[in-house]
Amino acid sequence: MEELEPITPPIEYGDSNIVTLEGLEHVRRRPGMYIGKLGDGNHADDGIYVLLKEVLDNCIDEYRMGAGNKIDVKVKNGEVEVRDYGRGIPLGKMVDAVSMMNTGGKYDSKAFKKSVGLNGVGTKAVNALSEIFIVQSFREAQTRRAEFSKGKITTDTDVMPDNENSERGTYVYFKPDNTLFESYVYKDEYIETMLRNYAYLNTGLAINFNGKRIFSKNGLTDLLNENITAEALYPIIHLKGEDIEIAFTHCQDREEYYSFVNGQHTTQGGTHQSAFREAVARTIKEFYGKNMDVVDIRNGIVAAIAISVEEPIFESQTKTKLGSRDMAKDGVSVSKFISDFLKKELDNFLHRNSETANILLQKIQDSEKERKAIAGVTKIARERAKKVNLHNKKLRDCRVHYNDSKGDTESSCIFITEGDSASGSITKSRDVNTQAVFSLRGKPLNCYGLTKKIVYENEEFNLLQAALNIEDGIEGLRYNKIIVSTDADVDGMHIRLLLITFFLQFFPDLIKMGHVYILQTPLFRIRNKKETIYCYSEEERLAAMAKLGSNPEITRFKGLGEISPDEFKHFIGRDMRLDQVTLKKEDAVQDLLSFYMGKNTPERQGFIIDNLVVEEDVVVNG
Repeated sequence: MEELEPITPPIEYGDSNIVTLEGLEHVRRRPGMYIGKLGDGNHADDGIYVLLKEVLDNCIDEYRMGAGNKIDVKVKNGEVEVRDYGRGIPLGKMVDAVSMMNTGGKYDSKAFKKSVGLNGVGTKAVNALSEIFIVQSFREAQTRRAEFSKGKITTDTDVMPDNENSERGTYVYFKPDNTLFESYVYKDEYIETMLRNYAYLNTGLAINFNGKRIFSKNGLTDLLNENITAEALYPIIHLKGEDIEIAFTHCQDREEYYSFVNGQHTTQGGTHQSAFREAVARTIKEFYGKNMDVVDIRNGIVAAIAISVEEPIFESQTKTKLGSRDMAKDGVSVSKFISDFLKKELDNFLHRNSETANILLQKIQDSEKERKAIAGVTKIARERAKKVNLHNKKLRDCRVHYNDSKGDTESSCIFITEGDSASGSITKSRDVNTQAVFSLRGKPLNCYGLTKKIVYENEEFNLLQAALNIEDGIEGLRYNKIIVSTDADVDGMHIRLLLITFFLQFFPDLIKMGHVYILQTPLFRIRNKKETIYCYSEEERLAAMAKLGSNPEITRFKGLGEISPDEFKHFIGRDMRLDQVTLKKEDAVQDLLSFYMGKNTPERQGFIIDNLVVEEDVVVNG
């Protein structure tokens, strides 16, 4: 009889293993449960912005309850101050409200209806994760101020007369704990986006951010006008009712949504966004009375939807996805509430605005023609991509992908290189766990002004689309960072433009969501017997030469292929320098593409000649 291996004795588990955490200690132990990832401020969803959002949510809730129509926000040197002019936290319970879990006024729906913060956690998490946290409330000519450090109270003035006769409201100061948020920096652009969203959803509310006034008169119409980077095909349709506001239009070839619940930006959508997508397609189809495909109706739609719900249920503490299926009001489902609203209001709008209705119909018909035109080539292209991907010499894949359920998915990236020599250097020096390489044969096709059919007919673009897994949208994106890695010469710059044109033309959300980057690689290596310095600009070269003294060895890298794999690993590792490709409303995408990639050669040549910078025969990438 086969002998069984001895069973490993279990790890001891007794009374001493049961730990009770006092106060807010469990927030500090498991911050990710409350604010998502910590981060350093370089991404809009990093924890320091969640801390600010949690404080602002309380201010917004005050405004929504009819108390105070302005909020002051100051952010400087990593320190945050927020002052609202609402009702002020009740003085007797102020300390408990910001330091004791499951304590707060939002469990009482009489005092707070349709608010975001219902779980009694938000401000407590800010308190626990801050090096310094100060709260002061002003009510009926009285005030109270308390100061905390990492969730523990250090001073409390108790209730005292407000000798300055301050307006009612609440003041909060906090400085994130830099032992948790290492080397963090607040970026104004991320804060401004957050504050603008609050303003769009709360017309009449003025937010003063570092002296800049943020205000919206037209709600979601303003939001779309500020964020649409392509040309709208018809004036924005804006529909508003009790507890619901919707705005949408159509652009070319992309589906994009901004959804909100009680003022909270649900970046991951949820039941309300899904209900809108279904209801808007159904309503439009019924209005025209034609056998339309919902894909053609939704193709190119850019929409914003905001609903108000009593006691919303979110799928995470950071409240980025709505899980509620029922409206607290009358027990009506979210889906039926949105569907009934659109069936009445959108149908009425289209009947009253025949010009918009005609443009919309034409857009749907154009989408149908294009879809049918590429139907034949997509099947062939998909089969070709599957076969090639099995033995794709152009793709050196990595082990961890952005759409995986576990692993370091945030670090997953793909380098798009030109030529075999450059891809060879990166391939040999990369981290095979998180870094993939896709090698171009040369200059890709200029796809400006072409239809999406070209993506399937052009083998290289089709393979790149398949590698990124973005054919059906960026939800299945396989790499968090798409890094364009070309030489810093004229040909390399041209390839950058061609690739960015491809993304802007067919997959603008990749850029808008911050997934596309340009790799910076050193132009020079300056060294002596003791030290080696890599320089990314002419200024860095001059500084390095001054530092290393007389007659250092200077090497000018003309291309990525000239950098050995041993050296290259330093440039794509922890200290990798990346320039993020950004897309804003003021960028006027169509004008940019037309100028750089269109048929205006003499004009473009003149611009390049006038703006070319040459120093000592070295072209500096400014």
